Amino acid sequence: MFLTIRTTGTPERPATDLGYLLHKHPEKAQAFSTSYGKAHVLYPEADAERCTAALLLEVDAVALVRRGKGKGRGGAPDAALAQYVNDRPYAASSLLAVALSGVFSSAMRGVCAARPERAAQPLPLRIEVPALPARGGPDLVRRLFEPLGWTVTAEPVALDSEFPEWGDSRYVRLVLESEALTLAEALRHLYVLLPVLDDAKHYWVASDEVDKLLRAGEGWLPDHPEQHLITNRYLSRRWSLTREARERLELVRLAEADDSEVEEIDNAVEAETEAEEKPTPLAVQRRDAITAALQESGAARVLDLGCGQGQLVQALLRDPRFTEIVGVDVSMRALTIASRRLKLDRMGERQASRVKLFQSSLAYTDNRLKGYDAAVLSEVIEHLDLPRLPALEYAVFGAARPRTVLVTTPNVEYNVRWESLPAGHVRHGDHRFEWTREEFRTWAGTVAERHGYGVEFVPVGPDDPEVGPPTQMAVFVIRNVNEKEAKAA
Repeated sequence: MFLTIRTTGTPERPATDLGYLLHKHPEKAQAFSTSYGKAHVLYPEADAERCTAALLLEVDAVALVRRGKGKGRGGAPDAALAQYVNDRPYAASSLLAVALSGVFSSAMRGVCAARPERAAQPLPLRIEVPALPARGGPDLVRRLFEPLGWTVTAEPVALDSEFPEWGDSRYVRLVLESEALTLAEALRHLYVLLPVLDDAKHYWVASDEVDKLLRAGEGWLPDHPEQHLITNRYLSRRWSLTREARERLELVRLAEADDSEVEEIDNAVEAETEAEEKPTPLAVQRRDAITAALQESGAARVLDLGCGQGQLVQALLRDPRFTEIVGVDVSMRALTIASRRLKLDRMGERQASRVKLFQSSLAYTDNRLKGYDAAVLSEVIEHLDLPRLPALEYAVFGAARPRTVLVTTPNVEYNVRWESLPAGHVRHGDHRFEWTREEFRTWAGTVAERHGYGVEFVPVGPDDPEVGPPTQMAVFVIRNVNEKEAKAA
């Protein structure tokens, strides 16, 4: 099983920097033990103009059988040699993907202390896999790799070159070329898509495979046109895992559309006005209203659920009354941006002790969310499909049960006041719905009744006498506080 990665360079930026990025010295041939054999890393060529790294995986067929899933596709009979005779030692598969993640783990994460600027920059890359099973043929190979920025060459391999009338095998010779991708992105593409094309994992697929898929697919899988096929094959067609992966990917896609859409509308309105004083952007008014409501509730420990890029967390940190502020989001990309916005790496120890960021999906219960004074869902619910709202409702109001919950969402009635917004359009293409005031009140009242909360409604922004405010906020306060909670309060 064989794969090569080649890059080119100049005297100022030599191609041998590839050795730094892969954390493997070009002058050495190195070997690494794996569960199914031995992986070798060597460099057939390495100079300033061109450098090629090769990964050779020697598969131990006996070890593959002993570990349970090596009995051929679908499981072969115990007798005979069928369980030992297969293409695993020769054709790229999940075995090679696992070897990639093990041998080049730092490179896959984009970590390189010696050349950090090179790790973050696109490289001229050529990746070649001489034998790749492609269940779906060259056309599927192109459908998987081309949307990611690759120029794809997928040449079918004949069953027998001496008998062309036999036709092509299910294998292709794959060449990928790009100058727009980083090495880390390239490795993550291979890690996911090699086993997808093979469509036969060599190990039992457990629930942690969803986490692996989302980590490797961050930044490209949520919007990939073949996302459903990728998740289905990567997770060995396990329906429950595939459903979980798709739901989490959808939440990632939704979470990355933060409340900047409203700020963009505000900016368009401001550009059209001739007033000397610019109005306060709605996003700022919303954060101010949330902060005021939290202060009035007496909350000290606050959850920002669906925190996006950390704007509200940053605003709350300015008020010392909030002793613990936790930003929660399903998107690691958004959390990374939030961390940079907050400058967590440079924050003083005392201030840093007040803030936490962690990944979680609001469609599932999470014990880490319990015990807080208040939770905020700011411009979150409208990004979910309506059938997913009950799951969020239970996770927040039923399982986490903070004393106070603030929910803000657009008021669709107000949209007619924005001249820059076409009639009949929602404020952002990612909004699955926008409610009228009556619809929001009906939903909030039902949630409050079901989970033992009282609810009041607060306008955010100018309260138009005809169409109401641009943003509507519901303030939920728990009614059935037990004795222990009352003492803690």
